[in-house]
Amino acid sequence: MKIFSAAQIKAWDAYTMEHEPVASADLMERAARRCAAWMMSHTESDRHICIFCGPGNNGGDGLAIARLLAAQQRKVSVYLAGTDAHRSPDNSLNLSRLQQEKQETIYINSEKDFPPIPEGSIIVDALYGYGLNRRLEGMTAALVEHLNASGNTIIAVDMPSGLFADQSSSGNAVIKATYTLSFQVMKLAFLLPENAPFTGSIHIIDIGLDSRFYENTHTDLEIVTPQLIHSFYKPRQKFSHKGSYGNAALIGGSYGMMGAMVLGAGACLRSGAGKLTCYIPACGYTILQSSVPEAMCVAGNGEQHLATLQLETRYDAIAAGPGMGQRPGSLAVLKHILDASPERSIIDADGLNLLASRPDWYNSLPANTILTPHPKEFERLFGPSPDQFSRLQLALEKAKQFNIYIVIKGNYSFIATPAGKGYFNPTGNPGMATAGSGDVLTGILLGLYAQSGETEKVVLTGVYLHGLAGDKAAAVQTEEAMISGDIINYLPQAFAAIKKA
Repeated sequence: MKIFSAAQIKAWDAYTMEHEPVASADLMERAARRCAAWMMSHTESDRHICIFCGPGNNGGDGLAIARLLAAQQRKVSVYLAGTDAHRSPDNSLNLSRLQQEKQETIYINSEKDFPPIPEGSIIVDALYGYGLNRRLEGMTAALVEHLNASGNTIIAVDMPSGLFADQSSSGNAVIKATYTLSFQVMKLAFLLPENAPFTGSIHIIDIGLDSRFYENTHTDLEIVTPQLIHSFYKPRQKFSHKGSYGNAALIGGSYGMMGAMVLGAGACLRSGAGKLTCYIPACGYTILQSSVPEAMCVAGNGEQHLATLQLETRYDAIAAGPGMGQRPGSLAVLKHILDASPERSIIDADGLNLLASRPDWYNSLPANTILTPHPKEFERLFGPSPDQFSRLQLALEKAKQFNIYIVIKGNYSFIATPAGKGYFNPTGNPGMATAGSGDVLTGILLGLYAQSGETEKVVLTGVYLHGLAGDKAAAVQTEEAMISGDIINYLPQAFAAIKKA
């Protein structure tokens, strides 16, 4: 699913009006009907609905919704923020239509006009939509805080008022919606953690914008879909053997942190790698051989930490970092890997922290290396960002600069590619916020990378599978009780799901 900017969405509206063709007021009516239908089916019929309308087209949506709900005998109160002189043409038209139906409208000209919100009523926020490009001030900002303080259910139309579509809203007064009914596609703002307190449960309402605009308009940001991942899937050939599915190496582990290697190794093999060799310190040999007998082990000279590394062969893919620690010997191991210039490499966990200590090594990263930092690790690598929108842009810049792939892990994990394209992953859940989940992702990516050199497909598929397996696990184990090993155990179900998508 493409993610459009506010300017592109405005152009999409205009394109639809020109090519369908449809009048702007009729397109507004279409959107209002679908929002009203959602409200009719998702709210109790006896609840009072208070609709707050701004002077622009978002307010016009709210006025049309009020008329449609009143026609269905719902109890509606309508409040108008802003003067008639500043109303958009479609807003004025819908205000006239509403008044013709004898629906009372109450003007809010100052804070003394703020109405008390009856307990149990539903607030509909139609003050400002995706086109907002300045911070709310004065009476409007105070009105937003007044509505938030009511404690009532709030349904935001298009966007919670005060929330910018394409930039940080930090410091702004923003409606804290219970539900957001947004039009046609997800907005970038909905995908970032800083906006989670404002959006509530998001529902995308199809208002029939012209599909040709969507198909023919480029965007650098997308949300991964099941159909895309299904298109990457390649079934196994009948006469294949283990050598057909790649020879992988996983490097890491230290005293007290061998579990990271156990999880990574198990996930790698569950992801279909033909062979896996784990390079570990001597203390981990028995642990790994007994926990993951399918993997081969090479114990290094260090007893508790890897101090040196001598790869036994050239591997199809190499991953380094899980449980490795940050000793001087570990830094030497990472340097050995970079000097070997593997065609397919993944750096995670302590490997990222070691790399962050030597930014002069960034230019030595082999092309198409995959880095998998969580937000704090990303900050250690590339410095702080003033907000999460800026962090996405920084990730895209660094991916392009160093010709690498960067996965910023979290809800809607973000994947930055060397070509400047960014992808959000929709799978996963809060139950995956548990120790070892990142090690499982490293293993999945390693297993897939050993089988294919198509890096972008590997990264998108690996991150999607990781989240999907977590979703399958949470459905049975619950988010609270699931552990990282459950993600590995549910990988078979995740693979089965992408085959059928």
